[in-house]
Formats: sequence, C-alpha cells, structure tokens
Amino acid sequence: MLGLLLLSAPLFVGSKTCAACHPRIVANQAKTAHARALAPAADRRVKADWAFGAGAQAITYVSRLDEDHYLEHPLSYYTAAKALAPTPGHETRPQGVRYPTFAPDAAILRCFQCHSTGTLSVARRTIRPFETGVRCEACHGPGGEHAAKPSPANIRNPKRLTAAELNGFCGTCHRMPPAAGSGTNWSNPWNTRHQPVYLSQSPCFQRSNGKLSCLTCHRPHEDARRDVQAQCKSCHPAVRHTTGIAGRACTGCHMPAVKPEPYLRFTNH
Repeated sequence: MLGLLLLSAPLFVGSKTCAACHPRIVANQAKTAHARALAPAADRRVKADWAFGAGAQAITYVSRLDEDHYLEHPLSYYTAAKALAPTPGHETRPQGVRYPTFAPDAAILRCFQCHSTGTLSVARRTIRPFETGVRCEACHGPGGEHAAKPSPANIRNPKRLTAAELNGFCGTCHRMPPAAGSGTNWSNPWNTRHQPVYLSQSPCFQRSNGKLSCLTCHRPHEDARRDVQAQCKSCHPAVRHTTGIAGRACTGCHMPAVKPEPYLRFTNH
C-alpha cells in the first residue's frame, strides 16, 4: 500500500524541466530574490551549511548541529552594513537557536519549505530540499503531469485565484491575513514584514471590493518593484494633495518604510 501511495504522489520535476517550454520566464525568475532564497552557505566568515535569504537585505545562516538538531546562527550578514551583526532576536542568545529536526511545530522544516521548492526529504536525519530557492513549482504546484502532457488544466495558475485567495496563497510563507476576531499587534514594527497581513487591513484593499491582490502591484516572475506609481494611478488617476509633495512617490507617504532594526526596512502595506 505504501508503495502505491508513493507512486501516485504528485511529481515535482524542477525548474530546468520547466525551462524547456518556458525559457524566458524561467530565466527571468532565476534572477529574483525568491529564486535565491536558499543556497549552500558560501561566506568564509561563517561556518554554516545553509544561507537563508538572497541578500537583498540580509542572509541568515543555518547548520545541522547533530542528527537531531539544526542551529540558526547568532550572526547574520546585513547588506546595508556589509557586515555581520546579531541575527534578529538573538541579541541575548550568543550561541544561536537550536531547533529539533522533528519538533511538534516543525519549525525548522517550515523554514526550509518556504525557502525551497518541492517536497522536503529527510535522509539520514538530514533535511534535503528538492530544489533550493522559490522556483516554478512553489507557486504552480508539481509539474510532472503538465510536463508529460502540457495543458492549462493540469497545472496550477495563481492568476485564476480571487484576490483574497491569492493573498492567502502568498501568505502561506509571507504570513496569512488574520482570521476574523484574531489580534495583531499593529504597533510592532516587526509585523510589517508580513505583507498579506498588513495589505488586508489597508484602505486600498478594503475599498477595492475584493479586487486588490499582491499581483496588482508585483509581477510574479520578477523582483518586487519599488516604483509602483503606474499601479497607484490606475486606481487614483486624479488625486489632489492639500500640501506640496515635490514629486515624491506615492509609496513614500502612503506605504512608508518601517525599520525594526538599523539594517532592515520593510514597506508598510
């Protein structure tokens, strides 16, 4: 029975297979921070196995400590500082944070899952991603059936989702919009990195009649754009300001950057 279940499991094929039919899209997506969200550690200053993050803002290092634990290192690399500094939340943990590989909350497994693509395997008690980084099948689902017989019907296309469904889909890694009645500390600057959570509370989303999604402003196969003036004007073509704005971008005032730490900044959605 177990063998039958394994044979019927959805088959991930990897972005190289996707590139055979979609070379331009795959090549563009390979340049994004999503695609570089996880890689073998290469910083000689840090003895680690894995580098989490593309370095757009920071890179956090993780190592297999022993057969039952992984270690999140106490120092991360911050691009703004071009230097190592304490990993967020580690200021009082100079030895780093230990994560049991098979903890009930699956914390370290969830870290690997959100930063990689496909099904994780644990061989000899070592976590092994199917494909590093957030690549094609992280959003489009297992591509084995589609690669064998290409059809829009046998591959997931997030464009078919409603705005609320899409925001929830992105939120599986970027944090889900809050459930009705749940509390969020909106004054905690760290929470601004949970973009779908904050977007769900924005006037633009609430007044869009359920039409505003992450893809309204961000193209899925490219890095997030900082200049979204065109998108703002598509809904607000003739805004009148009561004070001078001196050519400043909409987001500078309406989506201000929040700095939870000196070297990190997140757009307030």
